[in-house]
Amino acid sequence: MADLSRRLAAEALGTAMLVATVVGSGIMADRLSDDVAVSLLGNTIPTGAILFVLITILGPISGAHFNPVVTMVFALRKELERLAVLPYMLVQIFGGIAGTLVAHAMFDLPVFQVAETVRSGASQWTAEMVATFGLLLTILGGLRFRTEAIPMLVGLYITAAYWFTASTSFANPAVAIARSLTDTFAGIRPIDLTGFILAQIAGALVAAAAAGWLFAENRNEIPPIVPEGTERP
Repeated sequence: MADLSRRLAAEALGTAMLVATVVGSGIMADRLSDDVAVSLLGNTIPTGAILFVLITILGPISGAHFNPVVTMVFALRKELERLAVLPYMLVQIFGGIAGTLVAHAMFDLPVFQVAETVRSGASQWTAEMVATFGLLLTILGGLRFRTEAIPMLVGLYITAAYWFTASTSFANPAVAIARSLTDTFAGIRPIDLTGFILAQIAGALVAAAAAGWLFAENRNEIPPIVPEGTERP
C-alpha cells in the first residue's frame, strides 16, 4: 500500500480526470449533435472507458475510490483506516471541482459557472439510489470473486447505468458537486444536490448490507457424505 500522500494524490487526480471526461465529453457531444440521445451516447462511452483506465492504473495506489460513498463503505468494512477517510473524501471533492474547471478551459468556456439544469423529484432520487446501489454491489462483488475484473466491471456498469436510470447515474457525491459547477450538458443545479447525495448515501449503505450477506463466505458447510469404504480425495 502506498503512503497516504501518494494515495491522496491518486484519488485527487483520478476524480479530476473522471469529471473532466464526464463534463468534457458532454460539451463535445452537445456541440456535435442536436440529438439528445446521440449526445448522451457520446457522454456515456468516454465515461465508461476512462473508468476502466483510471481504476487500472490508480487502483494499485489508492484503491481507486474516486467517490466519497465508496470510501464510506470501505471505512465501514474496516478496509480503510479511519484517519484516511476524511482526507480521501476532501481530495475527491476538490479533484472533481478541478476536473470541471479544466474541462471548461479546454472548450474555451467561462471557467466558473453554476448549473441551471433541473434534476429533482422522487424519480431522480430513486434512480440515484438504484444507480449507487448497483455500483457498490458491482465493486464489492468484484472484490469477492474477480478482483482483476473490477476496472471492466465498473466501466461496464456505469455505461449501462447511464441508460437504465432516469438520472443518468451520477452515483457519486464528488461528481455531483463538481457537475453543479458546469452549466453544460452534464450540469445539475446546486439546489438539487441534497436529494442526490442523500439518495447516493442510502443506496451505498443498502448495497453494503446486501453484499455483506450475499457475498459472505460459507464457513459452516456440512461436509459431503462419503460412502463407506470410499476414500476421500
